[in-house]
Amino acid sequence: MHLRPLPAHEADVLLPLLQELHALHVSHQPGRYPANPCPTALAAWLSDWLADDCVQALVAKSPAGAIMGYVIWELQARGASPLSHGGTKAMVHHVMVAAPFRRLGVGKALLKAARDQAHAQGAVRIGAAYAPFNTASAALMASMGLAPVSIQAECYLSNPAG
Repeated sequence: MHLRPLPAHEADVLLPLLQELHALHVSHQPGRYPANPCPTALAAWLSDWLADDCVQALVAKSPAGAIMGYVIWELQARGASPLSHGGTKAMVHHVMVAAPFRRLGVGKALLKAARDQAHAQGAVRIGAAYAPFNTASAALMASMGLAPVSIQAECYLSNPAG
């Protein structure tokens, strides 16, 4: 397995995995996510997101060149206040492993590399948000020492689809 940074102009290689990840979320929370986003729009959005200086991605490739998985995280700087410690946090937004490569340590390798890179760039913490139904993500995060620190609840006040 080879891990490498993914530049924004190569974002489209992640589309199949991103679409699978999104479909999983749609299947569990259909009112929260739009189904079947346009692939062209999705590719443009992902490329724009990865072009942000604070957002980084790593991709895992097999020796044969297959995309095994990816991780996307963002460095978030926050000043100290009387109520919280300041510092830079690495926030993991996505981690996804292709089905043939699951349970082989790919996700853990991606998270470890993201954690190490973020730490080298000044991050003092790493965090992740994952949906309550996503027990695989919960287990992966726990295996890396991440533990829940808060719960976010929400409801729509109007129909998000318009």
